[in-house]
Amino acid sequence: MRAADISRLIVLAALWGASFLCLRIVAPLLGPIVTAEARALIGAVALLVWLRIESLSLDWRTQGWALFIVGLTNSALPFMLLSFAAMTLPAAYCAILNATSPLFAAALAALWLGEALTPRKLCGIGAGVVGVALLVDLHSAASGATLLVAIAAALGGAFCYAFASTYIKKRAAPIPSAVMAAGSQICAALLLLPLLPFAPWHSAPSLRELGLILVLGLFCTAIAYLLFFRLVRDVGPTRALTVTFLVPLFAVLWGWLFIGEALELRMAEGGGLVVLATWLVLGGRA
Repeated sequence: MRAADISRLIVLAALWGASFLCLRIVAPLLGPIVTAEARALIGAVALLVWLRIESLSLDWRTQGWALFIVGLTNSALPFMLLSFAAMTLPAAYCAILNATSPLFAAALAALWLGEALTPRKLCGIGAGVVGVALLVDLHSAASGATLLVAIAAALGGAFCYAFASTYIKKRAAPIPSAVMAAGSQICAALLLLPLLPFAPWHSAPSLRELGLILVLGLFCTAIAYLLFFRLVRDVGPTRALTVTFLVPLFAVLWGWLFIGEALELRMAEGGGLVVLATWLVLGGRA
């Protein structure tokens, strides 16, 4: 990859790693639905401004259904599920579980797109299962059913991202990336809006939390999506997904620097297996 592409990849990993730190702080205060809605709404507004700058427009009549599906599966559901998981799990833990997304994508691509599940990919999926099993056995983050439900939510978010990427490749590839990013965020915000009366926040956010919400929506969502779709266009989806290798590393770094999260040996073992699994599934290409 070119130096500019590598720079975008590193910045994107840093932003998405930071998103887990923001969720870890904000979600316990506002709850998962309010957090997800704020993230999608801020991202939608910022991306609409970007569309205006780029003189692009949304064609709801021809693109509306695809934007709805992507908004639901690539934003509304995973934002809510990961926010729920972040109420219990450390930021690094959530990031490692989210890194299983390419493993789900490989299975979905085999079922939906007819892509072969090679021995290498099967080994990768197996390593990913073992890695997640090690993480499930990490009892210091929470205990019993609380831990398992949070892990299931994080894995559910990873599955949603995998489904969305497969759907985009199958049904929505012709839609320009900036239009896809903006339209899907608008749909996500609208989908989450009716849930707000049933999910009051736990406490009013301070200026610090308001700042983190802005960071989450503007930088970790709007700008991150623009960077990611630019990478997909310039280097292809497989190479763009190598960002998955780096996100947990930044999540660990930000968690350690800003909220004092510790890295336990079993988390490192499980996370290492998940990263290895992703590398195998993606074909080992940088």
